[in-house]
Amino acid sequence: MTDLLRVLPNFPVGQYAALLPALDDDAISTCDLLTLDPADVAKRTRLPLPHARRLCAAVLRALHADLDVFPPAPAAKPASDAGPDHPRHHPEEQQPPVPVPAPPPSLRNTAASLAARWQTITTLDPALDRALAGGIPAGYVTEITGESGAGKTQFLLSLLLAVQLPPPLGLGRPALYVSTEAPLSTRRLAQMLAANPLFRRLPPADRPSLDRIISTVTPDLESQDHILTFQVPVEVARRGIGLIVLDSVAANYRAEFDRSAASSTSSSSRQGFNMGARSAELVRLGMHLRDLAQRHNLAVVVANQVADRFTSQPHILPSTTVSKTPASSLPRPRSPRHQTQESPLATRSATIHQPPSHPSHHPQPNSQPSQSHNHPTPSHNQTPQPPPNNLPPLLLDHQQNFFTGWGDTPPSHSHSHYPTSPPGGLKTPSLGLVWTTQLAARIALFRRPVARRYQPLRPPPHERQGGGDAAAGVGGSGWERRMKVVFAPHVPESGPGLEGAVGFEVWMGGLRGLGGDAEVEVEVGGVEAQQGGKGGGT
Repeated sequence: MTDLLRVLPNFPVGQYAALLPALDDDAISTCDLLTLDPADVAKRTRLPLPHARRLCAAVLRALHADLDVFPPAPAAKPASDAGPDHPRHHPEEQQPPVPVPAPPPSLRNTAASLAARWQTITTLDPALDRALAGGIPAGYVTEITGESGAGKTQFLLSLLLAVQLPPPLGLGRPALYVSTEAPLSTRRLAQMLAANPLFRRLPPADRPSLDRIISTVTPDLESQDHILTFQVPVEVARRGIGLIVLDSVAANYRAEFDRSAASSTSSSSRQGFNMGARSAELVRLGMHLRDLAQRHNLAVVVANQVADRFTSQPHILPSTTVSKTPASSLPRPRSPRHQTQESPLATRSATIHQPPSHPSHHPQPNSQPSQSHNHPTPSHNQTPQPPPNNLPPLLLDHQQNFFTGWGDTPPSHSHSHYPTSPPGGLKTPSLGLVWTTQLAARIALFRRPVARRYQPLRPPPHERQGGGDAAAGVGGSGWERRMKVVFAPHVPESGPGLEGAVGFEVWMGGLRGLGGDAEVEVEVGGVEAQQGGKGGGT
């Protein structure tokens, strides 16, 4: 049966009622009518060629009108509908056609209309908003990832209140919170409302309210799929939802597929089937969330967990081979002139993962003459270490350093007095590459324990009037948190490691960036380093 009415519900069926049964009998789809030659359509359906040509042209016009690609033109009677006495059927009486310029194409959206529709949701802090070019964009799917305690839920709770603010800070619309782990913390939301000065300065009519936050809990994957597929679209259309929060996206998928894989005693083919089924479910979820975001111009923000990533050393030579292999045959790093035929990722990785110079390049005074060469012969009890990155550029283990948020730190910066690499080793956001392809933006949150001494963010009035510096507050062990833009459609990435990441803290009013006049002295490993609010190591 043809899918013409499903693709084009407003197609004038009555004018072509005698032709549609032939399409159903031969299973002619709308794609066939648009791509095949009318002669081929007439041959398959056994319809007269003029009728097939007229039907194909009508389908094309209806599709243009549905997509608003061309401006509507006045309907004219097709020439094929004329009788046999029409001049068209007498070539000797026809006049040469006058070329008519095609109407200028008009897209559904222009640059001006897209700019007018551009809206963001503030993070309630100027420093974080500057890093995100205004905040979380509407119309896209954004992921907040990080390990436990990094501040993901606090970030999401602040967005639930910020979306209710009038533009340009918010969307002036309610929010929907879908939790897979714990119920919505209304006590924490009330604390943010009472403590944040931005909310206190607003008039009561524009102030956010807990009544405009809809929450639900999905304890398993079946209920999550049912609520997101059937109930969420209805609530979005009925209440005008401006923000959908899913906290977190990986919890139910881990519980469902990891549990089935662990309980299965079959071969690895069964586990591969489970991974394939999970990938299909993730693609369907991503398409559904993107459709909601684009159709209703709302923001979809999901929280994601992370897992440890273990790197392998596939190119280490065995010790027995090293002792018998001459130095001239050892693999050497590629020189820059040998990388002209490689992908841009290879050039990028060469600058990020450039190995340090071999100690033999700079001989010490007490070194032996035989060690002054570039590649000395290794001894039996010494195994040469491979370069930090000797993976092919197209391998996933290499490319994931640039879209996960972990692994893109230059080795030269990892030994500085203030480390700029993410703490806790390498991590990978859950659900893998399949889920990453469904996202428009990824924001990574980091935390690490520090011993800090800092000045108050807002000195008391008597100290500011007297011109004296505020007394430095001394604290014990605490947490330092950073926010990094891994990739986004509206703002460039923060950069390798934590160099461009923004420091922030969690306080009673939500999230607060460590910027402006807030200077924090961080003590790591007995070395003190004073940093600014943006978090660049000095």
